[in-house]
Amino acid sequence: MAAEGAESDLWRLADADYRRDVEAAMVAIATAALLAFFAVAGISFWPAVLSGLLAIPSIRTIAQRSNINEVSRIAADRFEIEKRAKEITQQANLAPYHWAARLAPNNLPELKGFEIGQEYNPGAGALAGDFFDVFRVDNDRVAAIIGDVTGHGIEPSITALQAKYLLRTFLMQFRDPGQAVEQLNTQMSVLERGEEFISLCVLVFDVEAESLRYASAGHPAAFVWHHQEVRPLGATGPLLMLDPKAIYHSREVQWNAEDVAVLYTDGLAEARRDGVLFGEDGVASIIRRDPTAGVDVLAKSLMEAARDFSDGPITDDVAILVIRHA
Repeated sequence: MAAEGAESDLWRLADADYRRDVEAAMVAIATAALLAFFAVAGISFWPAVLSGLLAIPSIRTIAQRSNINEVSRIAADRFEIEKRAKEITQQANLAPYHWAARLAPNNLPELKGFEIGQEYNPGAGALAGDFFDVFRVDNDRVAAIIGDVTGHGIEPSITALQAKYLLRTFLMQFRDPGQAVEQLNTQMSVLERGEEFISLCVLVFDVEAESLRYASAGHPAAFVWHHQEVRPLGATGPLLMLDPKAIYHSREVQWNAEDVAVLYTDGLAEARRDGVLFGEDGVASIIRRDPTAGVDVLAKSLMEAARDFSDGPITDDVAILVIRHA
């Protein structure tokens, strides 16, 4: 039995790349079909857009093995999605804010054992590339994601939406966040949008094990308040969409009662005065000043501190997530 198990493990390892592509594509196709059904039923036009966004990267990875002409079809699909997104944002003045709410929702889920606060500043415009997500992976684990796509406008916001929902799928599929991020990079890299890159940080909290496992793709260091210290969680791999074969690791730290995790996008640390950045040190100092503050209060304090430090309005997008182990 042990030999059979080892042989099975070796086969799964050898076939991992193709199998993961198939599984990811099937999940994306099923999700897209379900969302498209909701759209036809007239529930909302957003699922119709999301269905296309979710399906493109995974389907192309499978199809390109047998038909190189799929490249042109995917490019056409991407064009149609961008065209549809532009039409949507022109339907009403509030439409861009509805789109932004998909990337950085005002209302996050209430999860037992967690207090979650957030702050979001769209910067120069409503359509931006910053995004975040918090959701339950299983009975014991909760995932928190924050990311940033370079640029502003329709194109980076579409890329951000794809990345957000594909990563949610991969975190359900792979227990290791590093593996999930690696798979996301493979899928997103096929878009071949040379001007776009994604920085991203994923935290997976395991309440039962009292641990936090994280992976970071070239993202500003998240911070954890633990044992009266502010600890940075540095990058474990490069930016996404730079190299489809990039490797992403994960690391684990303790996650005990009353610990606090803070995630943010680079617009916070890059607030500046006379050429001096607010920086990661500025972020850490605010956390250290009052780590017991309410999660919404701490998120707001970070945003206000960056604004006070800056010698002018902060024009870049800023997203902040604060999570406490209740």
